[in-house]
Amino acid sequence: MNKINGTIVRSCAGRDSGDYFVVIACDSLGFFYIANGKDRKLNKPKKKNVKHLQFTKTVIDLDDITDRKLRKFLREYESLNNI
Repeated sequence: MNKINGTIVRSCAGRDSGDYFVVIACDSLGFFYIANGKDRKLNKPKKKNVKHLQFTKTVIDLDDITDRKLRKFLREYESLNNI
């Protein structure tokens, strides 16, 4: 499942509904760990059920990524997709 890491996802449920995140990791029970660099940092990602996520086709490289770079990328991605 390493192929899923780095995928941009949109939250469909919860108080963060509509926000964009990046998948950091996943486990065998169907939970994904997501971060956006602001509320959910890379070192403390949010655990989210797969049925509450909408996957996009965009995948980013997680090597040498920081919270600041992640925030900037997600902000630009959201502005391009909300036209």
